[in-house]
Amino acid sequence: MTRLSDTLTSRHRWLIFAALGSGVFLDSLEISIVAVILPTLVTELQVGFALVQWVVLSFTLTKTALVLSVGRLGDMIGKRPVFLFGTVAFMVGSVLAGLAPNIELLLVFRVIQAVGGAFATALSMGILTEIFPASERGKALGVFSASVSLGGITGPFLGGLLLDFLSWRWVFFIGIPIGFVSLYFAWRYMPSSPPRGRQRFDWAGSFSLAACLLTLMLFLTFGQGAGYRSPAMLGLFALSVLAFALFMRTERRVQDPLINLAIFRNAQFSLNLSMRLISFVVLGGVYLLLPFYLTNMLQLEPVVVGLLLTTSWVSFGVASPVAGILSDRFGYRRIAGAGLVLMAFGCYAVSTLSVDTSILGYVVRVSVLGLGMGMFQSPNNSAVMGSVPRERLGIASGINVIARTLGRTSGIAALGALWASRVTAHAGPDYVGSVTEAAAAVQIVGLRDVSFAALAFVAVALTLSAWGILEARAPLRRA
Repeated sequence: MTRLSDTLTSRHRWLIFAALGSGVFLDSLEISIVAVILPTLVTELQVGFALVQWVVLSFTLTKTALVLSVGRLGDMIGKRPVFLFGTVAFMVGSVLAGLAPNIELLLVFRVIQAVGGAFATALSMGILTEIFPASERGKALGVFSASVSLGGITGPFLGGLLLDFLSWRWVFFIGIPIGFVSLYFAWRYMPSSPPRGRQRFDWAGSFSLAACLLTLMLFLTFGQGAGYRSPAMLGLFALSVLAFALFMRTERRVQDPLINLAIFRNAQFSLNLSMRLISFVVLGGVYLLLPFYLTNMLQLEPVVVGLLLTTSWVSFGVASPVAGILSDRFGYRRIAGAGLVLMAFGCYAVSTLSVDTSILGYVVRVSVLGLGMGMFQSPNNSAVMGSVPRERLGIASGINVIARTLGRTSGIAALGALWASRVTAHAGPDYVGSVTEAAAAVQIVGLRDVSFAALAFVAVALTLSAWGILEARAPLRRA
């Protein structure tokens, strides 16, 4: 059977990439830029922090709950209509959010944005894998990762400018032109794919999985503040487990399941997906603590903190396309393995931060971690997406997105809780203040402990990588 990648010219592929790249850039931009306006929303909309944080959470939770269902829908009806609908919905949600007169309607419109974001981005890796041949897939996914990084870098800076010269509403309006660019290239160049026979959408599986992911994310997000052993948090966790059990039962019984569980029998898919999850646990946990290090321990000004926090994203964005190109030439295992080794060095480097570390010393240490992350992600994504058949690319793309979201959220929850507990322990039994108010030396010791924990996670990923290399060589030795 002729592959779609064989029917497209190189120019046509990169024009389709323009649609996907600008779409994921916009999604990343909106996620990072919205955080800048939260203090302004508290003042102008006259709401408390507990409510205003839902401007971020409503988007993240909705998108996470929907992304796998969207992946399945794309495999069923074709990826082009799903992507087009998502782009339009995101733009509509952006306009409405910018016009919202109060916090309640703003949250509703953020949910609309999230629905559009899920439809527009959940299938991106699947589409790229479909249109690019294996010899160029690493390069394409590397540039795609760089687009995500660029959005994360641009967001805070652009958000500050918009707040200074216009208003918080332009944070939502600014994405409309980019959305039109994505929509134009997708409408003009993205090919249609015929529906794959008569298939029924697995509504029961979709709802149970969405409930599982939503309750799990709520548990991980609010557990640190409310206490993971509180009745409310234990109830959320129990609901998540119950919904997961219902989902597994459903998937084994329905004719057209949301996720064909056989996909996880593919060793290459499961192994590389596990390493992706672990890498984002490390990323989420370590990056959570860096603002506290710069603000509380080095006592830098907010504008300097903001600039320094882009360091890792810049190095990530630089490394991603380079790693993708190298993986096309030398194979994904070597480059992804080198990325994990760099991540390990980066975790160790972060453990050596102190109150006497210079700005240059901080930049060098954190850049190593960002370079390792960028070096690992592109070839690993290529390996994950290249290991599944074409008819499962949509759901595989969705699972890839879930691994990133759950990894970061779990890292923030687990390593954040570890830092708080270690700071409390090092502060001594008589200390009663907040962990962020403890002595700088004590907070840094806690950061060192978290860095070593992150290093242990990377060591697990390196072990899995070595195992994958040995498994790949085993058939050759037997031959």
